[in-house]
Amino acid sequence: MSDKKVIKKIGELADQIDKSISGEKIPTMKVPLRSISNIHFDAKNNLLRLGKKRSTRSFMNIAHSRRFMQTMLIGAKCKELVERGKTASIRELYYQLKHTIAGTKENTFEDQSESDPLIVDLETMLEVLREELHLKADDKGKIIGNIVIEDTGDFIDCSKLGRSGLAIPSIVEHYKFHEVKADYALVIETGAMFDRLVEEKYHQKNNCLMIATSGQAARGIRRLVNRLNREVGMPVIMFTDGDPWGYYIYSVMKAGSMALAHESERLGTPEMKFVGMTMTDIDSYGLEKVTEGLKDVDRKRINELLAYPWFQKKQWKHQLKLMAEKGVRIEQQALASKSLEFVAEEYLPEKISKENLLP
Repeated sequence: MSDKKVIKKIGELADQIDKSISGEKIPTMKVPLRSISNIHFDAKNNLLRLGKKRSTRSFMNIAHSRRFMQTMLIGAKCKELVERGKTASIRELYYQLKHTIAGTKENTFEDQSESDPLIVDLETMLEVLREELHLKADDKGKIIGNIVIEDTGDFIDCSKLGRSGLAIPSIVEHYKFHEVKADYALVIETGAMFDRLVEEKYHQKNNCLMIATSGQAARGIRRLVNRLNREVGMPVIMFTDGDPWGYYIYSVMKAGSMALAHESERLGTPEMKFVGMTMTDIDSYGLEKVTEGLKDVDRKRINELLAYPWFQKKQWKHQLKLMAEKGVRIEQQALASKSLEFVAEEYLPEKISKENLLP
């Protein structure tokens, strides 16, 4: 969306509030509900979708008035950023807006945890992306492999970055892909496993891109993977820990998240496949001695995943139920019990070549 159109949309929201005040009516705004009750799973396209339910935020409702004020402050600052052609981190936005209201002891914001969800509210209300509001998060994740990326006129060969890889920014819309020679992209949950595979030269020996999420994937990573798959046609395979948290990270990469269901088309990669770790790997590779026992919080999370419509494929129900039955979880790095080289020389090549992957 053009900057001009974004400015217009923010202005229309402000005009609506101004019109209510001028007409001596209570200022309100309609905010799309982002709870699970307003999210449905599009099984045909394998994506989470945001429904049409809205809540009303009223300035005269004491329970709403603070968030109402904060939302207007964020909208005004975003309009300023777009007009000036500046981009701010969500942390910078928080500090720019945090101050004590004149004549009171009340602060506009006490913590960034107040501003972050309101940015998403503004996105969904205006049907404008965070990046189009000129906001970004901290860089997270990295990529390495046989691809050249053009970044605002500079060409970066991701195969010649030593062991470090290229840091993935929050905004990747400006990236252009050149000389994409990799056969597939391997998305890896932990930074430690990414480092292990780089040291073993897995990306070189298997001609793939490797992308580290370092935990739950940031939006920039999810968007980059989405673009590689849709624009370049690159197959994507994910490698996480064998626990409910790793499985959920995979589902977010594949189908989108509940919090950002309005952006699933841009952030989800429905064609993605899962290589491991699985519960069946424990028996197949003799890993019984390097598992860890489930905690109560893990069991609760397993039950939550089993209730989600996007985890109803029989393969996933089998893995989750098997996890509960075994009472264990297993980390990627447990493969080092075989040898440091095992994951790169045997585990991944064997499972991927045999297409022993989950949907």
